[in-house]
Amino acid sequence: MGPNPVDGPVTPPGFDPNTVTPGVVGFIAIALVAIASIFLLVDMSRRIRRVRYRGEVRERLEAEQQGTDELRAEKLMVAEGGPAYPDPAALAAERRVEGDEQDGRPVA
Repeated sequence: MGPNPVDGPVTPPGFDPNTVTPGVVGFIAIALVAIASIFLLVDMSRRIRRVRYRGEVRERLEAEQQGTDELRAEKLMVAEGGPAYPDPAALAAERRVEGDEQDGRPVA
């Protein structure tokens, strides 16, 4: 006759279900997952920091370039007797024509 479901699962003699562990293989697997997670978190934070710094530098350079464009255009307009406030779109197009090789947008 087979095991009776009312009696519960059949356990071999000398087996204590409270002492069952995943063993060395389970420990190594969990340790590898933890180490990989730590490396991924460090790499992700480094990449996020790099993107943030590049954005800040780009904003500073654009602000500086905008300031020099406005100053140059104002001096040019005042010297020619024109208005002291130039068209910003024309300045942007002029800057792209003058040699902004990284800007892939077409010149208007």
